Amino acid sequence: MAVMGEPSFRDSVDMMFNRAVALMDLSPGLEQKIRVCNSTYTVRFGVRLRGKIETFTGYRSVHSEHMEPVKGGIRFAMNVSQDEVEALAALMTYKCALVEAPFGGSKGGLCINPRDYEEHELEQITRRFAYELIKRDLINPSQNVPAPDMGTGEREMAWIADQYARMNTTDINAKACVTGKPISGGGIQGRVEATGRGVQYALREFFRYPEELAACGLRGDLDGKTVIVQGLGNVGYHAALFLSTEDGCKITGIIEHDGGLWDENGLDIRAVRDWMNTHGGVKDYPNATYVAKGGVLLESDCDILIPAAMEGVINLSNADRIKANLIIEAANGPITFGADEILRKKGIVIIPDMYANAGGVTVSYFEWVKNLGHIRFGRMQRRQEESRHQLLIDELERLSADKGLGWTLSPGFKETYLRGAGELELVRSGLDDTMRAAYQSMREVWHGRNDVTDLRVAAYIVAISRVASSYRSKGL
Repeated sequence: MAVMGEPSFRDSVDMMFNRAVALMDLSPGLEQKIRVCNSTYTVRFGVRLRGKIETFTGYRSVHSEHMEPVKGGIRFAMNVSQDEVEALAALMTYKCALVEAPFGGSKGGLCINPRDYEEHELEQITRRFAYELIKRDLINPSQNVPAPDMGTGEREMAWIADQYARMNTTDINAKACVTGKPISGGGIQGRVEATGRGVQYALREFFRYPEELAACGLRGDLDGKTVIVQGLGNVGYHAALFLSTEDGCKITGIIEHDGGLWDENGLDIRAVRDWMNTHGGVKDYPNATYVAKGGVLLESDCDILIPAAMEGVINLSNADRIKANLIIEAANGPITFGADEILRKKGIVIIPDMYANAGGVTVSYFEWVKNLGHIRFGRMQRRQEESRHQLLIDELERLSADKGLGWTLSPGFKETYLRGAGELELVRSGLDDTMRAAYQSMREVWHGRNDVTDLRVAAYIVAISRVASSYRSKGL
């Protein structure tokens, strides 16, 4: 979303980078090496559709190879551009460094509206795009590993993985060439909801600290907090669902492409999503107030605002009217550089995208490791865990009977305790641990340095420091 007098998305990322490095002791050469994008490949290819040849333009950008493979999603959208892809690749570098996923940053995009094509046509286009990238090693398990992004999902990743396998018939690790695949195609449980789950874990971690809550004028826990979600796609839907069903939040507002919904008593997220799947949008949804200009809901009263769709939705044109106490960036770059300054001056705390939406790449990392290991997580230890737990339960019950103590286990405890961790439980555990550890690293900088006043700069400092250490270890 372009606003007069405002820098582009890519410029915003560079300006936020510059805010952080101004507080760091980096040599000018190393600073430049970390900031610039290493390479961007532009591909134009033809596909015969409906009796004629259509030409498509796609990009794959590699920002940093301080670690390999590089990692980053592929998005299908009409507004994909080189600048946008390079900015997203840079964010991937910093995001991976922040959550200690051993990847460099990359990103891809194809200028296409997926809704304009039948499924078999979309498969032809996706496979040809993948072919163009694979033959240049821009998709490869050890060099460049894509994932889903806006406009893509499990289906597209399965096509790409199959295309790679067809072109590399002896590569035993072929499935690791891409993440976000369906379970049946080498995916991992918990990947679809991973980014939304990461948003939930990020908020839970933030709410553990009274100092953080005081900084944004909130108190207590997540229960009863009012939330507005912009974008009910994969990320926004899962974040809203988990926060409302598991943490007691009230989703009072939803903003979509065709308008917004408002209900001060809280919306039923599943019902709204079902309506959208059937009708293509939120218009005419019967159980809430419909707002034709949904963007105005960004400016409504709420405790937590979750922009979960496009970049630049909070900008110079509306930042001064935002009333939320806390904003968590579930999308990439939803707040522009100029808006960020306005919001900080207003005392609004922002949990930055680099951290908040890192759940996706974290679980993608787990999937990549699973594909390289060729074994499902939990397969070796689950039943052994259950056997050990059974020994303890048996001993407690024996002691109770022998000593006449009359102990009884709480309802449901035995069944829950005896259940060993499967893949989904282990994925959630790993994601929770990752989000907690990453927040701790940001928090130490935020609270430990007088010259750092917000979480975004703290996140950049942590990430850039780790990338710099990696380059230094290579001799740069």
